[in-house]
Amino acid sequence: MRPVDEQLRIITSGVDRVIPESALREKLSRGVPLTIKLGVDPTSPDLHLGHAVPLRKMRQFQDLGHRVTLIIGNGTALIGDPSGKNSTRPQLTQEQVEANAATYVEQAMKILDPEKTTVVHNGDWLLPLDLKGLLELCSSFTVARILERDDFTKRYRGGTPIGLHEFLYPVMQAYDSVMIEADVEMGGTDQLFNLLAGRELMEKRGMEPQVALTMPLLVGTDGHLKMSKSYGNYVGLTDAPDDMFGKLMSIPDELVPTYWRLASTASVDEMDAIDAAFAAGTADPYASKRALAKNICDLYHGAGAGEEAERAFDRVYREHKLSEDVEEKAVDLSPGEDGLVYVPRVLKEAALAPSAGEGRRLIDGGGVRIDDEALAPKAYHVASERLEGHILRVGKRKAARIARA
Repeated sequence: MRPVDEQLRIITSGVDRVIPESALREKLSRGVPLTIKLGVDPTSPDLHLGHAVPLRKMRQFQDLGHRVTLIIGNGTALIGDPSGKNSTRPQLTQEQVEANAATYVEQAMKILDPEKTTVVHNGDWLLPLDLKGLLELCSSFTVARILERDDFTKRYRGGTPIGLHEFLYPVMQAYDSVMIEADVEMGGTDQLFNLLAGRELMEKRGMEPQVALTMPLLVGTDGHLKMSKSYGNYVGLTDAPDDMFGKLMSIPDELVPTYWRLASTASVDEMDAIDAAFAAGTADPYASKRALAKNICDLYHGAGAGEEAERAFDRVYREHKLSEDVEEKAVDLSPGEDGLVYVPRVLKEAALAPSAGEGRRLIDGGGVRIDDEALAPKAYHVASERLEGHILRVGKRKAARIARA
């Protein structure tokens, strides 16, 4: 294996916290592969670049020769992770969790090396727990300790209900670490309490405690809020290459080094050089952003996808062409009771938005036009003649000429 200092340099690149780093150094100095844990609750079938940040770090661990265990939380997802939430999460059914899990693993393997990844489901040991086992597990933690969690404290002081089952979440996640004998557990900065709970439970069970390693939350394309589908500022791992490239070209220049470090396949030396160039003012942000967008497109869509997306981008933005031909889409233009057509539904039927809800968000964000006229926020209903035969555009990368079905 590589020297400890070299491994630490790679492992800590882009990391928020390592608790404690001295323990990580000690574990690495033994010269044997470590067991690296990442637990994910499949609460949604679609991943974005923010979800991929810890997966990228896991891949670095794999490339250094360590063992990666991806825990699919088909047990913990039934509770719902309260991290960063100001209300109780809706509980999912087992069927919903299993369907989402299959999609999650498929997307995660675009980043991880499948041959070096162990995938387990924590429902295998959590769901069979009887009352005796559950009580024994819960006795390792106090209510005071659980209430140290910032989001619980805020909800408790604010009089917002906390479900008793939510207290079980960090306990169950900690038990996962015991079951796989984790050396390192990874998560976002919002997962620190859960990761430290794992250390605590392992110590109480007489085991060597895991190291907690947190990754920063990736800021979305708007440059302000964390990447999230609900904010509409995300780059989906299953986005078409053209869409992925265009979204990445829209990120603010100051985020380019961060995206290189957290979302790309660049080496740590390359990332350090990019940081240095931006710090010195010698970088070309536009050129670096184009290279970044190509790198990420290639990662998720295969070699060459980035160059093809770049050419499509140039046709749109440099030559001011949407495409050589705008495809015609036949949709239902039947009016509602108000005599108007619901545009978010048309966006969905024309495959310009994945759902009517996303269509509403696009309209509210000023990203939808009929021909060259932008729809105002909340302008969800228009006359059918305003759509039929006209070009409905989403951003500068998607369009369809609307015909009546």
